Amino acid sequence: MSGLGKGVTTSSIAKLLQLADQKVSCIKIDPYLNYDAGTMNPVAHGEVFVTEDGGECDMDIGNYERFLNQNIPKSHNITTAQVYSAVIESERKGEYLGECVQIIPHITDEIKNRIRKIAEDENLDFLIVECGGTVGDIESLPFLEALRQMRVEEGPQNVVFVHVTLAPSLDVVGEQKTKPTQHSAQELRRIGIQPDFLAVRCTMPLEEKTKIKIALFTNVTSKDVLSCHDVKSIFQVPQILYDQGIMDSLFTKFGKVGMVNASANWNEWNRIVESMNNLEYPKIKIAMVGKYVTLADSYVSVNHALKHAGAKLGKSIEIDWIDSESINDFNILSNYDGILVPGGFGARGSEGIIKTANYARERNIPYLGICFGFQLAAVSFGRNVLNLKDANSTEIEPNTKNPIVDLLPEQKDVLGMGGSLRLGANDIMIKTNTITHKIYNANKISKRHRHRYEINKQFIPEFEKHGMIFSAESDNGKRMEVLEIPAHKFYLGVQFHPEFNSRPGYPEQVFYAFVIATSQK
Repeated sequence: MSGLGKGVTTSSIAKLLQLADQKVSCIKIDPYLNYDAGTMNPVAHGEVFVTEDGGECDMDIGNYERFLNQNIPKSHNITTAQVYSAVIESERKGEYLGECVQIIPHITDEIKNRIRKIAEDENLDFLIVECGGTVGDIESLPFLEALRQMRVEEGPQNVVFVHVTLAPSLDVVGEQKTKPTQHSAQELRRIGIQPDFLAVRCTMPLEEKTKIKIALFTNVTSKDVLSCHDVKSIFQVPQILYDQGIMDSLFTKFGKVGMVNASANWNEWNRIVESMNNLEYPKIKIAMVGKYVTLADSYVSVNHALKHAGAKLGKSIEIDWIDSESINDFNILSNYDGILVPGGFGARGSEGIIKTANYARERNIPYLGICFGFQLAAVSFGRNVLNLKDANSTEIEPNTKNPIVDLLPEQKDVLGMGGSLRLGANDIMIKTNTITHKIYNANKISKRHRHRYEINKQFIPEFEKHGMIFSAESDNGKRMEVLEIPAHKFYLGVQFHPEFNSRPGYPEQVFYAFVIATSQK
């Protein structure tokens, strides 16, 4: 079933190979018909992760980047729409020379070609391919068929299958149940794929008798039935898999017996994992006020970035998600050490964010606004300090007389929604003698973006006259990137998305500065 942790399993195996000094990367296959994740509601599907090269991808790409500490390009997120679009385009150009275009071989060939091209272009030792969906789903069948073909074409010594499955424990009985795994592996074999490993999700470590029973019914040796039980941190999973002998078994299956399966890299990784676990109390309490708080995965990169910063500081972070649409009593925000407003789109819940930004400013509570949180902090300042009572964003109120935030000029003629935002990494110039310059200790940085609206420059002189400084800009001064209030304990808004650059052991600088401010009483 979905949500078992295929992304964490994929990332963990990739990390183990990386620690063994192998050049490795990951691919995420999403069988849905969306071209990419850009138009999908975060509450339904989780966060839209933005790559350096401007891809709007599944959040598992973020997992890969955080585990491997390397950038993953948008080509590593393959969807059904991308595959079918490419095949249809080729057919329209007559590239199939009159053939009847079919799922097999044309769709499956396109899938295999994309996977092979990444492995070859990046000169990888190992490429881990995560196939989303659930075994038996119609939509994922072409991908599984393509992977089955790759095993035949490349040979079993070059392709290994890991099946992530479930062994639930029923409270009434108390024993680990193997039937879901039996049926799932059986369905996988029916379509021609025999798993080499079973990564079995369970609440407690998989018992030996359970492993033996699973092995008996799935044609997988018991030593390759791996317990993926609940742990405190997902970054402990590589160690759990390593302790069960996955690396020796993996290298044996690939015909690479005798390869080094550990390296000095382990010391640095263990240091990072320990820093995420050995934290001081009391916790730093952060209120995350946003539009998509009903699903924690909507802001998964922000959650991680806060915890990366806390770990470097040795502090435990507690995040409370507050719905900006339903918040009425803003005094509850006084119970928190800091307030963070993440990205979002649309009018719903915007008034709650505007009032939250004002509450943080008036009460001198550390505030970090990202993208939408940056824009609406400016709107809030316009209303409550500049007395522009109808100040707004034209995204929310198209006819506002004081458009503090307005549509990017190049967006005015854009009709489609998918892939049309300002996306990916852009260079940002930081002004000297500002809080932002002190945070980044640089005159120029590069950060990822995902937005359609921007600060209206005509209001900037009045903002700066009243104490809000725009301390960074991009595109030769056309776009405002950071706002700050120097007189405040910590009040910062950024147009870019710093959370996508944060990694375990290497927190993004603005998150680190924010967490430091929240820890100071």
